[in-house]
Amino acid sequence: MSELRRARDPIQRRATRADRARPPGDYGFIPALIAATRRAGVAAYIGDGANRWPAVHLADAASLFRLSLDKAPAGSVLHGAGESAVTIKNIAQQIAQILDIPAASLTLEQASEHLGNPFLARFFPLDVPVSSEYTQALLGWTPKHATLLEDLTTGDYFTPQASACAEEIWLPHRSPREQSQS
Repeated sequence: MSELRRARDPIQRRATRADRARPPGDYGFIPALIAATRRAGVAAYIGDGANRWPAVHLADAASLFRLSLDKAPAGSVLHGAGESAVTIKNIAQQIAQILDIPAASLTLEQASEHLGNPFLARFFPLDVPVSSEYTQALLGWTPKHATLLEDLTTGDYFTPQASACAEEIWLPHRSPREQSQS
C-alpha cells in the first residue's frame, strides 16, 4: 500500500461516514409549495396525487446524523426517513386546510406554471417512497418527532421568511443584464 493511500484511508473512512445521513438544511420544497399555493390561490397536486415522498423531522434527522457519525460502518448508505411515503395530495390538502383555500389536481404543464419553475415541476409528480428500516436496525434510531402533516400545523413552514427563502431558491431569476434590457 502506498504511503499516500495509508494516509488517506483513515480520513476517507471518516469522511465517508460523515456524509451518509443527509439532514435537510432548509424547508425549501414545502415552503415552495406553500408560496405557490398563496400565489395561485389553490393547493395543487398532479393527477390523483397518489405519488409519495419521504419525510423526516429536522430533530430526528439531526439525531440520525449524530448516530451515523458514531455508529455507522464506513461506506454505509442510510435513509433518514421518519415517514416513508406521504402522498403529495395529503400535503396539498393540509396546506389548503391551513390556508383555507381549495386543493386541486393539475396536469404537469399546469404544475410548471403553478410552481413557477419547470425544473421543480418535474420532481413534483415523482413517486419516491423510501424505507429506513435498515437504518433504524443498524443504528437503533427511531424517529420520535412530529410527522410532516403534524408539523405543518405547528412548524414554521408558513412564515413569510420561509416563503421568501423558497421563492429565492426556486423561482427563476433574471440576470442584472436581462433586467436592464427590459
